[in-house]
Amino acid sequence: MKIKSLTVFCGSKPGKKPANILEAAALGEWLALNEVDLIYGGGNKGVMGAVANACLDNGGKVIGIIPKLLLEWEAQHTGLTELIITDDMHDRKKLLYEKCDAAMVLPGGIGTMDELFEMLTWNNLKIHNKKLYILNVAGYYNALIELLENFDTEEFMYQDWKEKLVVIHSTAELSSLFS
Repeated sequence: MKIKSLTVFCGSKPGKKPANILEAAALGEWLALNEVDLIYGGGNKGVMGAVANACLDNGGKVIGIIPKLLLEWEAQHTGLTELIITDDMHDRKKLLYEKCDAAMVLPGGIGTMDELFEMLTWNNLKIHNKKLYILNVAGYYNALIELLENFDTEEFMYQDWKEKLVVIHSTAELSSLFS
């Protein structure tokens, strides 16, 4: 599947493991070199900043989408190809979904989980049919994957979650997914 744009959901903090930033930078570089536009939350800190800066440093196009509320808190990125400022979080998420061909989740916190589960829910409800990926950096999402398996085992899923959500472990796997 060839894509032209990828929305990335991730943390505005770096987390404890250096691999979070290293893998985010590898993703940003890969996107730029493969002419895939990065669409993300518009911040310049943490995992968010790492993926955006690496994409920009390698000549890529980066579109940030940030609500007014988070302009100062997330330290908006001032060097983006385009920065879209929304009225609220709901408008932000809607644009993040609309502008991408697929989405990827890197390490992050509650906001990242909100974005992942809303997009996964929209997939289940057939509001859209965009593929979702988890980049499971250094096993960060192992517990989440176990929880999703439990949802399935306990028969709370309408379809196998793996049909809509693909788990990968490194940026090196991207070429086989998006070629």
